[in-house]
Amino acid sequence: MEGSSKLSHLLVTVFLYTFTTMMAFPAITDVTMSALCPGQDECSLAIYFTGFQQVVTGIGALLMVPLLGNLSDKFGRKTLLTIPLVLAIIPLGILGYGRSRDLFYIYFRLKCVTSTICEGSVQCLAVVYVADNVQEHQRASAFGMLSAIISSASVCGTLCARLLSISSIFQVAAATAAVAAAYMRIFLTDSAVGCNLSAPLLSGENVESVSLDPISSKQENYTTTLPSLTDLFSLLKTSLTFSQAAVVAFFSNLADVGHHASIMYYLKAKFHFDKDRIADLMVISGAASSISQLLLMPILVPALGEYRLLSVGIFFNCIHMLLHSLAWSEWVSYVAAMFSVLYIFWQPCLQSIVSKQVGAREQGKAQGCISGISSFANVVSPFVFSPLAALFLSDNAPFHFPGFSIMCTGSAAMIAFVQSMMIKIPTKPCIISHVDVEA
Repeated sequence: MEGSSKLSHLLVTVFLYTFTTMMAFPAITDVTMSALCPGQDECSLAIYFTGFQQVVTGIGALLMVPLLGNLSDKFGRKTLLTIPLVLAIIPLGILGYGRSRDLFYIYFRLKCVTSTICEGSVQCLAVVYVADNVQEHQRASAFGMLSAIISSASVCGTLCARLLSISSIFQVAAATAAVAAAYMRIFLTDSAVGCNLSAPLLSGENVESVSLDPISSKQENYTTTLPSLTDLFSLLKTSLTFSQAAVVAFFSNLADVGHHASIMYYLKAKFHFDKDRIADLMVISGAASSISQLLLMPILVPALGEYRLLSVGIFFNCIHMLLHSLAWSEWVSYVAAMFSVLYIFWQPCLQSIVSKQVGAREQGKAQGCISGISSFANVVSPFVFSPLAALFLSDNAPFHFPGFSIMCTGSAAMIAFVQSMMIKIPTKPCIISHVDVEA
């Protein structure tokens, strides 16, 4: 009962936070283009601004998310969650106040700074909190529930964006972000770190051959130090499954970030989509993914296993991107959005697989490392896909294929799919413990 109460408060916090970010998402394209290229349906400058923000955000998140995840192992999840929740209020408040060209530049600078901490950290810490309070055999479904709440919040946020004016969108979003931070501080109970998992992985021993010995105080102190590249390499070397999951995380996020950065400008240039029609697409995708994770995932995880379901999700993500790139009519984009029923599975399955590779005192560090790798993909993606999108949406394209950059993101997702098929499915659960190095 206590664990359910903890998770319910976490889910409310995540819902409110995601609601605010997704409410602003459909409108930000119109705001950006209105500030930089008023009256135009195609704007390379806006695409490069978005790409630059992704690079800055990715570099910052690459450093900050592993740090926040690791510090949460030492200082608690609630303390670290406070930081991104409070910072998220600031840029929304600026656009709520006004959207002139000068205010947009102020927003853009502050958004670049705050996103280095906010981007990915709330979801990372929420995943770690769930892992603290849920047993291993229930964890994939619990991560699916968390993902369903995020999708539901996306639906509600985009519906509000569909109904509200642009000025009201950012005012409501800023107010809701403040409510999310206050709710979390008042109601969320910090989880007891190290209660439900097998022991740590960072001893440097192979997980298949490590023996069952108690954790030494020296090693326990080691797992709560600041993250370093040594920690990441140790995780990658110690578990083949973890290293394969890292490759899947990189290419999947490379594809997703490139797709999300290009799709709005692509739809605006090809089909003249505005914030309302983009919101419609997001509502369809979010509603389909929410229903899928609440109803289908609890059935499919026991039947197929999270390893196979990971591959299924990534495969349909490829199909979803390829359909968008080849869209010959508006309705094709709406059909592609429905594929979220299946492609939404990949992320909670990957989180569950990663959580089972490490011990209780390393959940924050492991999830933070995976989030850091994903953030590195956020850095690489704009360098690859933003120039492609700008080129093929311009009049100077080498050949007429507006969706070429989106097709390339689908190719990156296909690499992730191939790697996911190579992850070896364990024949039985393996509970491991540290070797006491002082023994």
